[in-house]
Formats: sequence, C-alpha cells, structure tokens
Amino acid sequence: MVGSRTFLEALFRIAIDAAHPATCLPPLLPPPPKGRLILLAAGKAAGSMAQVAEAHYLDQFRIAAERLNGVAVARHGYGRHLRRVRMIEAGHPVPDAAGLEATGHALELADSGGPNDLVLVLMSGGASANWIAPADGVSFVDKQTVTRALLRSGANIGEINTVRKHLSRIKGGRLARRAYPAKIAAIAISDVPGDDPSAIGSGPTVPDPTTLANARAIVAKYKLELPEAITRALNDPKNESPKPGDPAFADAPFTLAARPADSLRAAEAAVAETGYECVMLGANLEGEARDVAAEHAKLVRNLRAQGKRAVILSGGELTVTIRGKGRGGPNQEYALALAIALDGMPAVAALAGDTDGTDGGAGDATDPAGAYCDGQTAARAKALGLDPAAFLANNDSTGFFEALGDLVAPGPTYTNVNDFRAIVVDRP
Repeated sequence: MVGSRTFLEALFRIAIDAAHPATCLPPLLPPPPKGRLILLAAGKAAGSMAQVAEAHYLDQFRIAAERLNGVAVARHGYGRHLRRVRMIEAGHPVPDAAGLEATGHALELADSGGPNDLVLVLMSGGASANWIAPADGVSFVDKQTVTRALLRSGANIGEINTVRKHLSRIKGGRLARRAYPAKIAAIAISDVPGDDPSAIGSGPTVPDPTTLANARAIVAKYKLELPEAITRALNDPKNESPKPGDPAFADAPFTLAARPADSLRAAEAAVAETGYECVMLGANLEGEARDVAAEHAKLVRNLRAQGKRAVILSGGELTVTIRGKGRGGPNQEYALALAIALDGMPAVAALAGDTDGTDGGAGDATDPAGAYCDGQTAARAKALGLDPAAFLANNDSTGFFEALGDLVAPGPTYTNVNDFRAIVVDRP
C-alpha cells in the first residue's frame, strides 16, 4: 500500500504529541507554595515533566531558585537537562542501583517537607520500576528477582503492581505518608488501562485498594518461585499499604495530565479528516498479544467483506508469555501475529508501537517502539527464507522485523500513554 506506512507513522506521532508534557502539563501545575517547592518525578516522562515544571515556576512565576529543589528519575536514555532538580537515569523494567539511589533521595526530600511546603509529584509510566525502595527485610536483589519473575509470568500490569506495592517503602500511598504534614499534589500521565490512580506508578500518593492477600494470590496464580524473604514480607502485616481515611491523604490531590484515551482521540480526529471510517476499540485493551492480533484480524476480514475503508484504533497494554529465547515486546509480537493472520490480504497495513518509544527489549533507549506490517509481510519474509511462525514461536519479533526493515524506532518520546495500534483497511 503506497503511503500507508507514512500515514500510520503520522498517526502514531499525533498520539504521542497529544500526551507530551509540554502540551498537557502547564495548565495543571498548582501555584507556588509559601515555603519550598519539592519536585519529585519518576517514570519515562519524568525528565520532560520536571523540565516543563521548572520553566513554569522559575520563568513564569519567577520564584527564587533556592525555593525549588527535587529529584527526577527516568529510564536510561530518557534524562533531560534540568536546572534545579537532580536528574538520574535508572533501570527499567528491572530496577537497578541508580533507581535505588534516586528513591532514597526522593524519600529524604519528602521527609523534609513542612506545613508551608509543597511536595509536587510528577509521574508517568515506568515510575514503578524507577522508584525502588524495598520493604524492611527485602534485599535489592530480592526485589529484582520478583520483578523478573512477574514480567516473565504473563501477569498484567495491575497484578504486577499489586505485588510491588506490598514490597515497598514508597509505593501504595507510602510517599504521601512520608511527605505529611507538607501538602502533596500529584500529576500523572496515565499508562494503565482504566487510568486508576492507585495503579499509575503503583500509587505512591493515593490510598491502596489492594491487600497483602491479593499479592499472595497473584504469586500463587502464576506459581512464582520467589526468595524466602519475599514470602515472609508478603505474610507480614506491617507491609500492608495505607488505606482510605489515612490522614496523609487529607490534602493530597491527584490529577491526570494525559490519558491513553486522549491520544487515541487525537488520532481519531486525524483519521476523520482523511475520509476513512474510524473503528475505535478503546484505550483499555489487555490480553496476550498474539490472541488480540487474531481477534483484530477477524475484524479486518469483516470490514473487508463489507467493502469498507476504515482505520481500526486501539490502545491498552498487551502482554507476552515468554516461551522462546528471542527479542521483542508486546507490540512487535502483536504485529508479527497480525502479519501471519492477514497473509496475502491486499490493501491492509498496520502499525503497533509503545508511545514511550521502546517496546520490551533489554531496556536500552534505542530499542524499537514496535513494528509495521501489511498483507505482504509474511510473503516478503518467506522470500528471504524466514519462517514467520518460527519467529513467533521463539518470541523473536524484533529479529523478524529487523530483517525486513519494518521496525518502528523513534527513540525516546519522553512521555508514555501505553500502546498505540492502528490498522488501515482499504479497498483492494
């Protein structure tokens, strides 16, 4: 399809731009406090959010520089130049020592807040991995081990965060407790289906509705083999998270700056201008990437049978149960499964990408965000001696699309509103 890749990449960029902090954050920043402004940021957009906030307070409000300090922690490669806030790059999705250091600084700053100070918490996807403060009796290595086990299990992000929140000194409302009696205000860019504040960044400033029992049930559900220290911690009542009614939440507003649905709506408006019908599947899709791809392939065939020209849009966060030894991520695996399902169909093309700019991989900022495919992808691969089904079985979607030159690799986008998927269905 001539021009389909350019069109799909333009939709992807529109979705990303709608969620960039420069676009969505300034109108939501609270007025400066009487005392100090303590800025704590975490996640893939932490650097860009802190950068926008610094400009807002130092240049627009012209507060004295000494009244503003803080620490921002983002995934390696996602740092930005900051004037007053310390910028630290750390591991994601598996936490590292830099994240441990950054979290220690954040907790010290929160502890220092007084009644006239404002602790401004800026969060985005990735905060759960970047803010790492193991519960008492849990080592850093233990925390890394449980994170790796959860990521490989096929657990969804809500389940992963439920376990994380009960093994932490910052997640699950605990940051609000540390900041009290200072006022605490949180602004977040959502990367979770449903935009639940207690799930974004594992809810460090809001009451936690999940329990230790929930966390233990998730461990049992996925039959995770974990260190003894983790098992003890999940059975220790002291590790229960703060619940509604805790005084720490009495003056702790939480605001969403951008949601996956906002980005999809921006892309939907762009689709409408082209004359295509937009089929919106929503921003909250979850499930195994290859299974969702199979469902979407059926929808494509139905639209084709009706002779429609349409663009199918969807967001959410898909998962991959790792069985092979290849490289990839949910968006690339989705695209590979979709290419197999639509093999030979003319005038159909798709792009699946993570709006943060990286999809799975080894945690490098240069990892691809996703991949492009069309009805000829599988045939092109076979002509090169590549078996698409074998690559899918080995979870090697990166290797597959790399060989075809169909990886989508924009680099860090400095925001994160989850997956973006678009399928163009035209008339042959």
